[in-house]
Amino acid sequence: MKNLFESDTYNAILERMDNLSPKSSAHWGKMNVGQMLNHCQKPLEIAIYNKDFGLKSNFLIRTFFKKPMYDDNAFRKNMPTPKGFKVSESKDFSTEKESLKSLIESFYSLKNKKNWAPHPVFGNFTPEQWGKMQYKHLDHHFRQFGV
Repeated sequence: MKNLFESDTYNAILERMDNLSPKSSAHWGKMNVGQMLNHCQKPLEIAIYNKDFGLKSNFLIRTFFKKPMYDDNAFRKNMPTPKGFKVSESKDFSTEKESLKSLIESFYSLKNKKNWAPHPVFGNFTPEQWGKMQYKHLDHHFRQFGV
């Protein structure tokens, strides 16, 4: 799995995001492009700012769903969205795109950080796992919108 802390992967993600437009439409799912851009900010905010978005954890989630967050398998289409990550209100494309770009840049700037706060659902991740997980989520949604 690619890692958002790798410079080639980071640059490719930013290039893919530049290919989105307000007219980009989803190949699956219910979000429009502005909502997707807002949704993609949330996992980055967890990593950077230790936000929890009201997410809860339990033994089963940590045991069975942690590894798929950073393994080599792409997320499947139409996976359920955690309540704290759902975006139903309208979002401005340009504002959300700039916010997401800024968060991706902030995350990448932490590539040498060694000690990360635990994820509110999955617990501790290594820096490599954080980078893979963030890439995997962005890749999933960029594929959703054809970029």
